[in-house]
Amino acid sequence: MYGPKGQSSGGGRPSAAPKKITVPDIRARKAGGPPIAMVTAYDFTMARLLDEGGADMLLVGDSLGMVVQGHPTTLPVTVEEICYHGRAVARGARRAHVVGDLPFMSFQLSPMQALESAGRLMKDGAFESVKIEGGEEVAEHVRRIVTAGIPVCAHIGLTPQSVHAMGGFKVQGKGDDAAARLVRDAQALDEAGAYAIVLEAIPPDLAEEITAAVSVPTIGIGAGAGCDGQVLVCYDMLGMYPDLRPRFAKRFAEVGEQIMAATRAYVEEVQARTFPGAEHSFKPNGPRRIPPPAEPAAATAVLEEIPPHWQTH
Repeated sequence: MYGPKGQSSGGGRPSAAPKKITVPDIRARKAGGPPIAMVTAYDFTMARLLDEGGADMLLVGDSLGMVVQGHPTTLPVTVEEICYHGRAVARGARRAHVVGDLPFMSFQLSPMQALESAGRLMKDGAFESVKIEGGEEVAEHVRRIVTAGIPVCAHIGLTPQSVHAMGGFKVQGKGDDAAARLVRDAQALDEAGAYAIVLEAIPPDLAEEITAAVSVPTIGIGAGAGCDGQVLVCYDMLGMYPDLRPRFAKRFAEVGEQIMAATRAYVEEVQARTFPGAEHSFKPNGPRRIPPPAEPAAATAVLEEIPPHWQTH
């Protein structure tokens, strides 16, 4: 699993590469086929595991600011950091489509800034599409990016980059006016050329209404089962946080507990000197044959030739 793409983990004959999921494939899920399964990823190893597990899309989200870097929000994340993690994920994704987040203040100034940042993600981050937060106010940004040949996944509802304006991580689209605004946002982004729209933390009936109102797939997170797909943060999905259980996230494993248990077992065996055992060690050299010390060489007198002018007659 650790070798380059197309190589078997045992170093033997290269394995056949699976068919890569493309933007047209994702669009086609709107008309039929299984719902889209998107998961976040931030490094090569996790990307390869999620890819081999069947994930359709891998999102290098600015959520890395919280789950990888330990910040309380996504705001400190930079384009350079998204690109760094994107290159690692792209090396691990043989089948899944890889999309990268446009981080805070990388697109808000203007459509041209958005295009430049999207171009950097594609060139420097090895992404296959970009994701942008916002509704009608970024429709022109989306249009400009798509016109340049860069696919865009939109994101409305709870947009974490606006956490302070929203007063925290709260459900959006509650009430008639707020719901109608999100429907307009989704339609504007659809018309601008987005190939999919993430719907985060909105009532499930509103998510179904939006899904029916747009021509592209919707991907929900905390938006009910009526979307065309779902996305989860990989660490939430794997149960990596013992004390954090978001309402919208189902734990499909308890990897956090397994990591702590494995670490405790490792520490105990190291301290007891039961690890490493013979099965984890290389073949010993065996007794060494040390040759006896060599006899010192006999001293040889060095006779210097007497210069001719020193000789007596």
